[in-house]
Amino acid sequence: MSQEIPFDPFPFFEDPHRQTIISSFFNFLFEPPSHRKLVPLPDGDKLSLEITTPRKWKPTDPTVLLVHGLCGSHKSPNLVRMAKRLEPIGIRAARFNMRNCGSGRGLAKQIYHSGRSEDVFEAIKALKIEHPESPIVLIGFSLGASIVLKLAGELSTLAHPFLVGVIAISPPVDLYSSIRMLGDPQNALYESYFYRLLRKDVYYRHKKFKDLKPVYLPKDLKIYEFDQIYTAPHCGFKDAQDYYSKCSSAQYVPDIAIPCRILLSEDDPIISSASLDDIPLPPNVNLFKTKKGGHMGYLGKPSGKNGFHWLDSLLVEWIKEFNKC
Repeated sequence: MSQEIPFDPFPFFEDPHRQTIISSFFNFLFEPPSHRKLVPLPDGDKLSLEITTPRKWKPTDPTVLLVHGLCGSHKSPNLVRMAKRLEPIGIRAARFNMRNCGSGRGLAKQIYHSGRSEDVFEAIKALKIEHPESPIVLIGFSLGASIVLKLAGELSTLAHPFLVGVIAISPPVDLYSSIRMLGDPQNALYESYFYRLLRKDVYYRHKKFKDLKPVYLPKDLKIYEFDQIYTAPHCGFKDAQDYYSKCSSAQYVPDIAIPCRILLSEDDPIISSASLDDIPLPPNVNLFKTKKGGHMGYLGKPSGKNGFHWLDSLLVEWIKEFNKC
């Protein structure tokens, strides 16, 4: 059962598409100082973390691992803003780059996809080896949100030594449903944007790694077609439906055993807010919904309690609550 959170959008930004585009695609902030940490993966690939450590941070102080969405990186606006919000309050922020994203570009032969929860776990283990007494909160946005839910469910009770909590913002827990919504004509802007970047990444990797066979992808594929033609066969799935079925995180949520909070907006143009309504949620998993907010938008009234970047303030509040447990 979900709980409603009041959210008042910024005047003139009530439309979900305005919320989505302005919040997620425009970034006027400079990145905070960070150092790159490379994480080796079992298959020989590597990924990169960008870690911002407050000046007076101690190894027993909290760490937040932030996981971006589709076609994002450590430079994604949500991750940059959160790292800048956490630094002044003494919380270390590690911005996770999926394979070949951000500062990890060129370090991974394999493509990232919705099911690669094991990559996030490798990053968590690397952070724990370095600072075993630092409590970690795991936060995912959009595709990253679904991946962190999948990981938390897979680990179940084994997550306790690694994480104090997990937060998922706008997760596509039913991948096929989200792909269908993304393919709606009113969402053509989003779909063409994502496919253009995915296609560019495929060509880059096949040029970078000479043992990858030449590939041709048409310029105007739907994401479903891309997953059918490229993602599924290159990542060991029978077809796109097999990929969506095995990697959708909704099936893993009932097994989550650590504190978990999920946020969905009822006017999200590409994620159904009803996607978890029929899933039995354990008492430690709290589902929250807002009437408005778009897809990871949540640009609120500056005079409101949480200010213009309403979501960032809410996340800081939840992070602090997890670290009191």
